[in-house]
Amino acid sequence: MRKLGFILLFACSVFFAGAQTNIQFEMTVAQDGSGDFESIQAAIDATKAYPPQRITIFIKNGLYNEKVCVPAWNNQLSFIGENRDKTIIIWDDYFDQINRGRNSTFFTYTFKVEADDFYAENLTISNAAGPVGQAVALHVEGNRCRFKNCKILGNQDTVFLDGENSHQLFENCIITGSTDFIFGSATVVFQKCTIISKKNSYITAASTRKNKDFGFVFIDCSLQADEGVQQVYLGRPWRPYAKTVFLNCFLGQHICSEGWAAWSNKEDTGTTFYAEYNSTGPGASQNRVEWTKQLSRKEAAKYTLKNILGEWTTQINE
Repeated sequence: MRKLGFILLFACSVFFAGAQTNIQFEMTVAQDGSGDFESIQAAIDATKAYPPQRITIFIKNGLYNEKVCVPAWNNQLSFIGENRDKTIIIWDDYFDQINRGRNSTFFTYTFKVEADDFYAENLTISNAAGPVGQAVALHVEGNRCRFKNCKILGNQDTVFLDGENSHQLFENCIITGSTDFIFGSATVVFQKCTIISKKNSYITAASTRKNKDFGFVFIDCSLQADEGVQQVYLGRPWRPYAKTVFLNCFLGQHICSEGWAAWSNKEDTGTTFYAEYNSTGPGASQNRVEWTKQLSRKEAAKYTLKNILGEWTTQINE
């Protein structure tokens, strides 16, 4: 009987070991047929659900006309583009085109990440609908998601970052948009990013949940604008308790002296936390609206990747 048990245990071990060796941990997407897949979504669909280790999808240069979704079960997934300016994921949905009622915005994404532990590098993600209303390029709900050296291009509502317990990091990225083009409830750090406004409007619209210590945090970023753009606000609260902070950022002359604005519910300004520390450039000012704050050096010191995003960032150079 003992011998039979040993045989069964050995057989099970061989089976599971074999199952793991059949997992493809590296894939290549190439439109010319030289890779494993010709579309990005096909590669995602072929990855193992809840893999035992990270799966990397290399994406060769090309214009990928796809509406892409990384489902929650495809976690630990990395997208590595061949060249940021030549590896482009593009789609053109927008609010009126989707036509699914008042929440149509959230269906307009070009690229959506529901999964945890997603990583992207050297990609352009674009919503090409143009200035036609709400049109999301990137929609992220997963926790511990990281984007490095990417371009995210759009107009209104370019980047939607959601999830009550989601933490996300953008490094050395370029983000373009017009109105409320960085919005949502997630806790997010933008480090050394370039933020480009395309019209006189608002950059951020945070909806940080109550009792969260951090919302959107911009560190060492550069705020720029297209030619002719002259009056842009750093943000306005989409919901009460919104939190947005800019630290050591360069603000172009398009940033208006008030800095921040209220939305339709003026009472939200009593619960928001909007602040700056050591802003530089022609858009920097000490005369912001009275319900915002200039941080002291001591207050600013708590804004580190580890404090904001958690232990998973300890291997990332700050």
